[in-house]
Amino acid sequence: EPTVRTELMEQIPPIAIFLQESRPKFPTAFFEYLMPIVVRYLTDVNNQVRKAGQEALLILLEQDLVAQSDIENKVCPILLDLSAPDSDDEYKVEAVNIICNMASMLSRTTVEHMLLPRFCELCSDGKLFQVRKICAANFGDICNAVGQEATERLLIPKFFELCSDSVWGMRKACAECFMAVSYTTSPEVRRSKLSPLFISLISDSCRWVRQAAFQSLGPFISTFANPSSAGLYIREDGTLSIRPSAQDVNSNSCQPSSNISVMSSSANTA
Repeated sequence: EPTVRTELMEQIPPIAIFLQESRPKFPTAFFEYLMPIVVRYLTDVNNQVRKAGQEALLILLEQDLVAQSDIENKVCPILLDLSAPDSDDEYKVEAVNIICNMASMLSRTTVEHMLLPRFCELCSDGKLFQVRKICAANFGDICNAVGQEATERLLIPKFFELCSDSVWGMRKACAECFMAVSYTTSPEVRRSKLSPLFISLISDSCRWVRQAAFQSLGPFISTFANPSSAGLYIREDGTLSIRPSAQDVNSNSCQPSSNISVMSSSANTA
């Protein structure tokens, strides 16, 4: 029954955590028994079972419970099969979604050598706009996962394609992640390539694309600033933040002690 398999998938992460904590007693139980089930259920005939398997896999990766060898030899190959050009449409959409979500949890080498070539192919998928939409929405995360060199060499050309896609939702998704893409590139690429590209989005024929571009204008401009002087930096989650100055840090560090002294004096008075 699909409901039984779905329920089983939901129990895999807590079981894996237990086995990890009790590793001396169960040194190979997870890799021999549970991991093969997770991988198998990624291709289950029932979509609810597949969804539960995908969620379980991402939790396991986030908790760093999957060995690097299993990622490269078991997880990545099945995702590459599911996202192949001749794969079933539904499986392909699910596979590209997993690839994008797991990229930030894997080593740069694994992403660049095993997943990046397929991601670049999927960016140009002419059959399913849903696939291109997922690629566009997660483009900044992929850039961050592979770093500047691979971004400029392989991903920027694909980003140009997506920014001129005939589907306006694709162009809107590109506008929304523009800052994250820009942050991964060199100042020269930002100036010579990304700036003209951004102007095309901000002048787009679709008002939803223009609106998204205007909302990203400030964050995009901030990527040109020198972090040491501007105090702007990008957090791990991709959001723009302001690094407090040394003066602010010193003043804040003094604040708790002054509060404590006030509370102490009040208590003595009482």
